[in-house]
Amino acid sequence: MATKYYVVWAGRETGIFTSWDYTKKQVDKFPQAKYKSFKTKAEAEAAFKRVPSYAGAAQKKSTTASSSAKTAKATKAIDLSQFDVSIFTDGGCEPNPGKAGSGIAIYRSGELAELWYGLYTAHGTNNTAELNALHQALLLAVSAMKDGKSVQILSDSQYSINCITHWAYGWKAKGWKRQKAGDIKNLDIIQQAHELFDSVKDKLTIMHVPAHVGIEGNELADRMSIYAIDKKDSQFCRYPDPIVLSNILSLRAG
Repeated sequence: MATKYYVVWAGRETGIFTSWDYTKKQVDKFPQAKYKSFKTKAEAEAAFKRVPSYAGAAQKKSTTASSSAKTAKATKAIDLSQFDVSIFTDGGCEPNPGKAGSGIAIYRSGELAELWYGLYTAHGTNNTAELNALHQALLLAVSAMKDGKSVQILSDSQYSINCITHWAYGWKAKGWKRQKAGDIKNLDIIQQAHELFDSVKDKLTIMHVPAHVGIEGNELADRMSIYAIDKKDSQFCRYPDPIVLSNILSLRAG
């Protein structure tokens, strides 16, 4: 039987899956679930990257206590000079669920300064990897802001951004439960990341950026997430200097 690929844009977990049983658990009885099957991996990946407009609806409609946080959409050209520190995050998983890793690219005053990779797990998901990367970015952001730096975080995971900056407020108010929707996936990391976000939300900017459209920081974070899978390093490690941009971009992409 030919393998089918299931794209979930809105569900308990989002991403591309090869198991219908697993996919069904993510969308069954989930409010306004959005998903579709495809015959090839390439078709599924292309569809997932197009992210339908409804995927950002929760962010636009949110009126929770996190409304003071600044969020925005980004285009291919991003001006990083407005912030002292810009942190791009990404997570990768092969397949999904499967081997997962996280990556980060840090720019200081618009110039590439550091790359980080790791948090490998043999039994992860794309969402877990994205959340782990965002959590690490928040740790770095809090540290930089204590030194008086302005910081922005840029992630291509709308799911992760929504979990930390929007949905967590409602879940917390309900005792970290979903109403009629079961347990919250990735709860531990969401709680840790949300606590960090909530402590700096009035000063921190978090942006959603499209994936794989040529944004340098996003491409570098992507390469680091797959590098983490290849290296199988469970720690979060700094990629050694010197950083040769062409060499990094020639690494496997997610």
